Amino acid sequence: MQNRSIDETLLASYSDDIPIFLKKIFAARSLKEPDLSLNLSGLLKPNFSQLSAALELLESAIKLDKRILIVGDFDADGATASALALKALRLMGAKQVDFLVPNRFKHGYGLSVEIVTEAKRDKDPDLIITVDNGISSNEGTQLARSFDIDVIITDHHLPSADLPVANAIINPNMAGCDFPSKNLAGVGVCFYLFSALKTHLEKTGFFSERNIPTPDLREVLDLVALGTVADVVKLDRNNRILIKEGIERIRQKKCSKGILAILELTKRPVETLQASDLGFSVAPRINAAGRLSDISQGIRCLLSEDMNDARRYATTLENFNKKRRLEQEKMQLEASAIVAKQTIDEKPFTISLFDENWHEGIVGIVAGKIKEDYQCPCAIFAKSGELLKGSIRSIPEVHVKDLLDLMDRNNPELIEKFGGHAMAAGLTIKPNNFEAFQLSFSEAVRKHLNGERPSVELMTDGALDAGEMTLTNARLLQSAGPWGQGFEEPVFVGDFELVEQRIVGEKHLKCTLKLSGDNRIFEGIAFFQDKLKDNKVKVAYKLNVNHFRGVDSLQLMIESITYNSAT
Repeated sequence: MQNRSIDETLLASYSDDIPIFLKKIFAARSLKEPDLSLNLSGLLKPNFSQLSAALELLESAIKLDKRILIVGDFDADGATASALALKALRLMGAKQVDFLVPNRFKHGYGLSVEIVTEAKRDKDPDLIITVDNGISSNEGTQLARSFDIDVIITDHHLPSADLPVANAIINPNMAGCDFPSKNLAGVGVCFYLFSALKTHLEKTGFFSERNIPTPDLREVLDLVALGTVADVVKLDRNNRILIKEGIERIRQKKCSKGILAILELTKRPVETLQASDLGFSVAPRINAAGRLSDISQGIRCLLSEDMNDARRYATTLENFNKKRRLEQEKMQLEASAIVAKQTIDEKPFTISLFDENWHEGIVGIVAGKIKEDYQCPCAIFAKSGELLKGSIRSIPEVHVKDLLDLMDRNNPELIEKFGGHAMAAGLTIKPNNFEAFQLSFSEAVRKHLNGERPSVELMTDGALDAGEMTLTNARLLQSAGPWGQGFEEPVFVGDFELVEQRIVGEKHLKCTLKLSGDNRIFEGIAFFQDKLKDNKVKVAYKLNVNHFRGVDSLQLMIESITYNSAT
């Protein structure tokens, strides 16, 4: 474990009205005081390249009652972006709006030739808007344009050198785009486009001329919050503003009935909702539909106007999620067994695995779990027709999209297609290229890291004394959120004595702890943790507010618990 260092100059610069407990945490994250304000007025302005072209197309499409088709992605970011686009366009008076989401088993990812062909046949759109995809869909975009279909691409994935021939591309990661934050999720990019459209139409008198109430796009911030948390993008100030505002709307129940129905089903109290509840309770149920079947079930849940309909969709998503869990557990056990049998170093540079019985919708989750276990980039493949589809999860030191670009340039025959982010990517290869990919991937990472495996240490905010381990401070931390990728929730460390311990839910350790040198007792829980034999332990933990039967109490959420070797 390694303690974060505190910027003493920054610490001294904060106003007196910020509690000293929070000052230390903010200073350890190099956060300046203006960045602490998360008011909606602080959002960055939508200065995307090609924005004007997109707005002109959208204005024309709405005025001329053209058929607009949203083409999304089959994950929670894509589902929320699809629902947002439909809601926003309808609020602005568009009458012919529909959506079509690729089925991962039938169409593949993005605006593919297959999905464009189906769209032309079944929907005959005048305009296609992609959300959370499209930046690598060169062939599909070209086909759409050959059908005289206009195309607006909204995406946040990293572009390659050759861009699709769309009418307009809205992507903060495009070369030459001046939008200051490159960390928007797909749903965030989508929100910005329609927010700019609303401003544009308002200036031209569009709403007043047609007697349409001026849309309030705060109404879709619940979807922005859900999709942004689900996609685990970096939480810079702009993303934190979007999430905070969206969570506030959910707490007030001014949100999608689908989100409320899922929270109701998972017994998560809406009034005390945290970003982690969206990430661990809502998003996996929407994702499960896209992993095992069709994400359109998740989109319809988010679009539901009737609570009973929303509950029916939520129940369907819950059933998908149960099946997903079972399949995931099976694949994880099999993947871990393969790694254990391989004659590899204790700390490999990469892990690449394939089994023809694995489910292609689950490979990403399993790759993430194996990556966490071995702390190296991991690629998991499953059979998909005549090809293998894989998902890679990486570590901070390895920008996996850039690495795949390099591998592809060095060996153009190795990978059929790929795309993604710094920390995650998807790819397709031929079955007879699996072993070659295994070797090439490992060598590319080894070379990138100069033959040195990065050390992995849990970053903590140091030790607290018993007087700081309070319900008040736990509430302060909640109010300082949202926490997440790039703005990690504080983890503290201390030496404790285990007073009592028992297993709950068959696999979680519930315990009472006493801080060394103090008699106060604290409740704690460690997930997927067996009982310990020694009662002298070193614990890394988060301060958590436990809500039970209307009463709040302090609970330590234990990140790691080990025997204290110093005693």
